[in-house]
Amino acid sequence: MTYDPATDSETTDSETIDSETADSETTDELPVLPTDRHTGCPFDPPAALTALSDRPVRRLRYADGHVGRLVTGHAAARAVLADPRFSSRYELLHLPMPMEGAPGELPPAPVGDILGLDAPEHTRYRRLLAGRFTVRRMRQLTGRIERFTADCLDAMEEAGTTADLVEAFARPVPTLVICELLGVPYADRGRFLGLVEVIFDQAADAGARDEAYAGLLRYVGELVLAKRAEPTDDLLSDLAAPGPGPGPGAGSGDLAAPGPAASGLSDEELAGIGGLLLAAGLDTTANMLGLGVFALLADPVQLEALRADPDLAGPASEELLRYLSVADPLLRSALEDVEVEGELIRAGETVTVSVQAANRDPRRFPDPDRLDIRRRATGHLSFGHGPHQCLGQQLARVEMTVALPALFARFPALRLAVPPGEVPLRERSSIYGVVSLPVAWGEE
Repeated sequence: MTYDPATDSETTDSETIDSETADSETTDELPVLPTDRHTGCPFDPPAALTALSDRPVRRLRYADGHVGRLVTGHAAARAVLADPRFSSRYELLHLPMPMEGAPGELPPAPVGDILGLDAPEHTRYRRLLAGRFTVRRMRQLTGRIERFTADCLDAMEEAGTTADLVEAFARPVPTLVICELLGVPYADRGRFLGLVEVIFDQAADAGARDEAYAGLLRYVGELVLAKRAEPTDDLLSDLAAPGPGPGPGAGSGDLAAPGPAASGLSDEELAGIGGLLLAAGLDTTANMLGLGVFALLADPVQLEALRADPDLAGPASEELLRYLSVADPLLRSALEDVEVEGELIRAGETVTVSVQAANRDPRRFPDPDRLDIRRRATGHLSFGHGPHQCLGQQLARVEMTVALPALFARFPALRLAVPPGEVPLRERSSIYGVVSLPVAWGEE
């Protein structure tokens, strides 16, 4: 089955918006962020979001009544994400969509959560971690990723001719990889996979999400203490290697050690960073693999092109990242008045950057609603942009480039085992994807 792309609407060059005219709208008249994908093609942004993309920057009504901005244009999104005048600090943000039990005001980022920090705190963590996620280092993992992928495919083949691809392939591959990289025992996955699921579940009560996050920190904190005592060859051991004694990075509480690691990180910081890397490293890539396979199975022309030429795996991965945009949206807060694309964003306003919309901006990507694995999709914003651009992007690229062609080479007859409309979607998670993906590869 092939999904027909949505009918293209006319687009015009970006025009300067008269702020006084825009601000004349009452709060009740302002749009809210559309989030409902299920009414159309499961790979497309909500139709209502596409309708709001006629202007790259517009006013938006937030869940708590705050009036902020929605950015849908690609150039405007890059400008906001790269500009230090827009903050990532959680306590300055307003949520664009309601979340069960969310506090009226968001608390500051927990220790080690670099996503909710600005410079110089963010810079300190970023410099420490960036060298460990270089293109060269991630490509050195290719052999191990190929082995993990082959092992999962072997297990699928031995089990029969049907499977849930999420449970058999899309989740195990990145879980094995991130466990290997961090030094997390894969046998412990029962302790952390469920916690990560709750953390990203927007429908879960805030108390349940907080409890899950605390549980993940406790688990990683135990690992940190074990790595200090008996280091192994992995990222957590590297970061936790003992330093000369107490210093400014030392933390407090149950996870605190007598002194910081040589990295300058306290055990509390290490637990926070490790938990973040573990959660992000397995959930985002798992959902990209699951949803990416679904998209290819739904488009026989593109799937056949990949099967015929496995060297298209790199461009196909970039195009799927652009086309699917599973991690959306990104939030920032203006620290001062800033003009973007002719629109004045005032100090204190929260800005919602729609990655889905920016990645479908026809001014950047011609015919954006069509999946085209031969497209040059570089420049997409699925890993963000600017100082908070995803640390693990190169790892995700290697995983997708290895896993996708290997899957279709092993199972040339791979197909959906249910009608496309019956594939359950993760519509209420902050990371979009499929809950399960029933597939078959034997004779029909």
